[in-house]
Amino acid sequence: MTDYLSTGSLPDEYEQLAKTVRDFAQTVVAPVAAEHDANHTFPYEVIDGMADLGLFGLPFPEEYGGQGGDYFALCLALEELGKVDQSVAITLEAGVSLGAMPVYRFGNDAQKQEWLPQLTSGRSLAAFGLTEPGAGSDAGGTRTTAREDGDSWVINGNKQFITNSGTNITTLVTVTAVTGVKDNGKKEISTILVPADTPGFTAEPAYNKVGWNASDTHPLSFDDVRVPRENLLGERGRGYANFLRILDEGRIAIAALSVGAAQGCVDESVKYAKEREAFGHPIGANQAIAFKIARMEARAHTARTAYYDAAALMLSGKPFKKQASIAKLVASEAAMDNARDATQIFGGYGFMNEYTVARHYRDSKILEIGEGTTEVQLMLIAREAGL
Repeated sequence: MTDYLSTGSLPDEYEQLAKTVRDFAQTVVAPVAAEHDANHTFPYEVIDGMADLGLFGLPFPEEYGGQGGDYFALCLALEELGKVDQSVAITLEAGVSLGAMPVYRFGNDAQKQEWLPQLTSGRSLAAFGLTEPGAGSDAGGTRTTAREDGDSWVINGNKQFITNSGTNITTLVTVTAVTGVKDNGKKEISTILVPADTPGFTAEPAYNKVGWNASDTHPLSFDDVRVPRENLLGERGRGYANFLRILDEGRIAIAALSVGAAQGCVDESVKYAKEREAFGHPIGANQAIAFKIARMEARAHTARTAYYDAAALMLSGKPFKKQASIAKLVASEAAMDNARDATQIFGGYGFMNEYTVARHYRDSKILEIGEGTTEVQLMLIAREAGL
C-alpha cells in the first residue's frame, strides 16, 4: 500500500480484493440491507457469504485458517462494505478487530489453536467486552471483577454496547475485569476469555438503536461465571494496556468503514443528481448541488488518505497512535457530514428509510462515538502533539 502514497494506485492484489468485495456488496449486501434494517434482523446469509470469501480471516496467518493478508486488506473490505451497509461492515470490523485480534495478539499457542481457526473462518464470532454502564471513555473505571478460586476465575459484573455478543454463532467474549490492586493503589485490569455457553453468562435483550439495526448489540451480565485459570488472555494486569493497543488498531478500521460511508453518500448523490430533474434540468446542473457534492468528495478523499497513512505506519512497525486518531476523527466526521448533505440533496426521499442515504444518516453518528469518541480522539491527538 505504500505504493499508493507515492503513485496513487494500489498493488494488484489490493485492487482485486477491493473489486471482489465491491461486487459482493452490490450484488449480495445491498439488495437485502433495507429489509434487515427495517426488521432489525441479523443478516446471517450475508455473513455466510463473507465467510465464504474469507473476509474474517484477511489479516491472519494461514496456520490459523487465515488468508495470510494484512490489516490494510481488512480496511479495504470494510470501506467497500461500508458504502452500502454499515451494519454488515461493523459486524466484520468487530468480529476481526475486536473479536479475533485480541486472541491473535495476546493469546498463547493453545488459545490461538483453539479459537482462531473457527473465528477466522467466519463461522463463529467473538465479542470484546470492554464498555460498562459507568466505564465508557473512562475504561479505567471498570467494575467487573474476576477473583481466583482454586483453578478458576469467577467473574461478576456487567458490560454494555457489546457488538456480536448475542448471535447464534457467537462463541466467545473477551472480558476486561479487575483482578486485584497494583502496588500504586490502582486497579489491576486483566483480560479473560469467556465461552458464550458458560453458565452465568447472559446476553441480555438486544438494544433498540437509532442505527446499525442489522448489527447485533447487547448488554451482558456475568453472575458467578466460572472459567479455567488458563483462560487468562495475555499477562495478568496487562488488560488495560492490551485493549488500548486493540483500540488503536481498531480506529484505523473504523476510519476505513467511515470512508466507505462517506463515499457511499457521494456515489448515491451523484447518481441522484444526474437523474432527478427540477425546473427542466437535472439538479446536478445547479452549482449549489454540484459544489455540495464536490465538498463531499473532498471529505471522503481526505479521510481515505488519512487512514491509508495510519495503516502504512502500523504495517511498517512505526508509531501510529496519533495518525490512527486523526484518521478516525477525520473519517467519522466526513461520514456524518456527507450523510447530512446527501439527505439534503435527496430532499424528501432522503428521509425515507428504504434509501441508502437515510440509513447512512442514522448509522453514521455512532462512528463519532464508538471506539473512542471525537473528544477522546482530540485529547489523544493533543497529547501526542506534546500538550
